[in-house]
Amino acid sequence: MLSTNPAPASKAAPRPQASPEAPSAPATLPCRDPATLESLGEVPVYSRAQVVSAVERGRRAQAAWGKTTYAQRRHVLRTLLAEIVARQDEICTLASRDSGKTLVDAAMGEVFPVCEKIRYLIAHGEDDLKTESRPSGLMLHKTARVEYHPLGVIGVICPWNFPFHNIFCPVVPALFAGNAVVAKVSELASGSAAGYQALISDVLRRCGHSPDLVQIITGAGETGSALVTSGVEKIFFTGSPENGRRVMAAASETLTDVVLELGGKDPMIICDDADLEQAVAAAMLGVYTACGQMCVGAERLYVFSGIYERFVEAVCTRVSALRQGPPSLEPPERGRFDVGATTMPRQLEIIERQIADAVQKGARVLVGGRRNPSWPGQFFEPTVIVDVNPSMELVQHETFGPVMTIQRVDSEEEAIRLANATAYGLGSSVFSNDLARAERIAAGISAGMTVINDFGIAYMVQSAPFGGVRISGLGKINGREGLRACCQQKTVVSDRFPIHAAMSLYPVQPATFPLLKQAVALLYGPDLPTRARALWGVGKNLLRLAQKR
Repeated sequence: MLSTNPAPASKAAPRPQASPEAPSAPATLPCRDPATLESLGEVPVYSRAQVVSAVERGRRAQAAWGKTTYAQRRHVLRTLLAEIVARQDEICTLASRDSGKTLVDAAMGEVFPVCEKIRYLIAHGEDDLKTESRPSGLMLHKTARVEYHPLGVIGVICPWNFPFHNIFCPVVPALFAGNAVVAKVSELASGSAAGYQALISDVLRRCGHSPDLVQIITGAGETGSALVTSGVEKIFFTGSPENGRRVMAAASETLTDVVLELGGKDPMIICDDADLEQAVAAAMLGVYTACGQMCVGAERLYVFSGIYERFVEAVCTRVSALRQGPPSLEPPERGRFDVGATTMPRQLEIIERQIADAVQKGARVLVGGRRNPSWPGQFFEPTVIVDVNPSMELVQHETFGPVMTIQRVDSEEEAIRLANATAYGLGSSVFSNDLARAERIAAGISAGMTVINDFGIAYMVQSAPFGGVRISGLGKINGREGLRACCQQKTVVSDRFPIHAAMSLYPVQPATFPLLKQAVALLYGPDLPTRARALWGVGKNLLRLAQKR
């Protein structure tokens, strides 16, 4: 059974001592359920020395793991997948208590993506990492190939919105590529860390491998900073653009490579020929899943005038009927609440500030718009707000809350212009029954992904890369691109047949430079006469070189 409480600090890791640089640093972090404010215990704060020690243990474990076969790695992933399937209730309960999300949200956002990623890697991971032959160009006497080798130890810095998913979705490709992983979880969602560590450690031991291959560490910003500069070969970071810049700056000190997933302000465009029921259902899913705390959440809805009134009426009716409350109070069938809590306390203030700014600038709140007074936890009511415009904070900055923001548009050009009118560029959605029209609009959106007539499923297509443009991040996860990002990509050039003696250019002879000039003209000349003259020159100068030998 997975523990539903953090392990005592003495069991999870040696209790850290205050460092000379920060004598007042706390030895532990408190954890609590954001929906009930109930204490979930404490977790240790890893010092820099402990972080470095974890990386060193991972490096020792990786030395053997990096030599395993793909069949052995698939066995580990199959075992892990079986455990996840068997322990869904426990995994979802841990994630729910740590983040405040409902169990349905945990099943959709935590378990499903991890299981699908593992399935993809089992089925396609080896093919994605097979050595590739590459054309050798004009060097016909050579062969060229690209090999994919493990990096070593990969550091992962996880956000708080999906406690299970944010650990395991980067861990499993890193493992399959032959690496060890040290994952630092958010200080706002650390209560589940011990349970998830127990799960992966048990799987690794049962398969005959060191549990040090995956280590989950806890702490605040100092611990994350220590991981970035600890000597890991790569950092995968998910968080805000502001913190992403800090990670990138710190990583530059050691020239550590980074992949940054930095959130989004995703647009959803609903054309006047869209299926209204389909669009309303997708908007509800895109805005209120996980209480809106998703990087690919539908944070800006642009609805064409022809369907605008009916769409707004439909969503207001549905949002008014949503049930919100602490998931831990749900009955055994787990169906009492539709929307859970907000994980980060400060997020409530951000949502309030953005809505107040929007209202002051002319927006209207039709549903919700305030903290939920029915519960003592961190709840913000499911909200619908209309008449927004790009001058508002609510439109320009990530909200990360249960707020449906709707703006009326009159043309494709206006919808595309507004969709691109933020600094973000992660995901997007377009709804239209005219597929050519939807494709045309999608082509105009500047984003890492666009989904047509659905919401958010780009992440579930594990064969495709996931990542944003502009301040939404750098690099890709998922697909062969994401798996290869966990590798050292090495080019190897070898002989097809040796001609070294015939091509020797040193010591330099009088014919050497003329030969090179004529070779360039032969290979790249603009017309046949130029190349014909160059062929004669190459032959003549090769003969001169041969006579000198």
